[in-house]
Amino acid sequence: MVKKRSFGLVGMVFFMAAVMIFGLGSAVQAEYPKSPVSMIVPYSPGGATDFQARIVTMMAGKKEYLGQPIVIINKPGAGGQVGWNWCAQKAPKDGYSMLSYNVPHFIAQSIVFKTKYNIKTFAPVANWGADPAVLIVGKDSPFNTVQDLLDYAKKNPRKVTVSGAGLYVGHHIAFLQFSKATGAVMTYIPEKGGVPAMQSVIAGKVKAGFNNLSDAFRNKDRLKILGVADLERNSFLPDVKTFKEQGIDVDDSSVNFRGVAFPAGVSDDIIKKAADVFPKMFNNKKTLKKMKGSGSPVRVMTRDQVIKMWQERQVYLEGLLKDLKKK
Repeated sequence: MVKKRSFGLVGMVFFMAAVMIFGLGSAVQAEYPKSPVSMIVPYSPGGATDFQARIVTMMAGKKEYLGQPIVIINKPGAGGQVGWNWCAQKAPKDGYSMLSYNVPHFIAQSIVFKTKYNIKTFAPVANWGADPAVLIVGKDSPFNTVQDLLDYAKKNPRKVTVSGAGLYVGHHIAFLQFSKATGAVMTYIPEKGGVPAMQSVIAGKVKAGFNNLSDAFRNKDRLKILGVADLERNSFLPDVKTFKEQGIDVDDSSVNFRGVAFPAGVSDDIIKKAADVFPKMFNNKKTLKKMKGSGSPVRVMTRDQVIKMWQERQVYLEGLLKDLKKK
């Protein structure tokens, strides 16, 4: 006869521990969230990040997604640094405080400045879009082409003022690349976000600006859009040439990836549930329709894809900024 092995006291202890661990994880996922979730947007109301964050989270209250609404809280300042520093230092780690991230913004800032955040400070959930930077001038500007602006800039060093949403955000990186590629000596004016940067161009307070393609698209009747900082033209602005097409060596380094994350330290079970839900929510038909209608480019990425993208951008930007930040 074959003797049956006794499960034994030790085996029983391990079995019960496994049940408790995995059972608890399932319970956490099932119960979360019990109340509305807040999301910190580190930019001004009405800008591209804020505008899009409200669109892509509008379905969160549906049962098939979070089952609770997401409340947007704006904490603008210093190109996102105020909001992200707050998230890194003060945001609760209970899963009820999320944040919107912008790449290359927060990664570049963490390389150049002594920020409280870096790619290890936040736990990515999913990416919703990728928004190129564009060079814009006011509707009444005498500049009709990039060459018009460059001709003036080379005759008038530092007199061409160019606005952007802050320091070492995508707009600033596009400006630095543009300056290096053309040799034009211009003056960068960092604003408190994309909205004031856009208003400065429209009001004629600056001669030009780098801003988000989506914001420029929504304001195209009040602007001239001279070039796109990407590797190919965008379907929302098919007649606007890339800088590469215009013989200027500006690539896609400044393209603004936007998505959501938690502060590091949030439960793995909560992160896992959110990472499963958010890409589906971003791909909702109503969400995609609203994004398209507002000229907002969509690029949905999963948590694993975002982790890889962050790591790759960290390495790439460290190399890029060694040269550009000297300009």
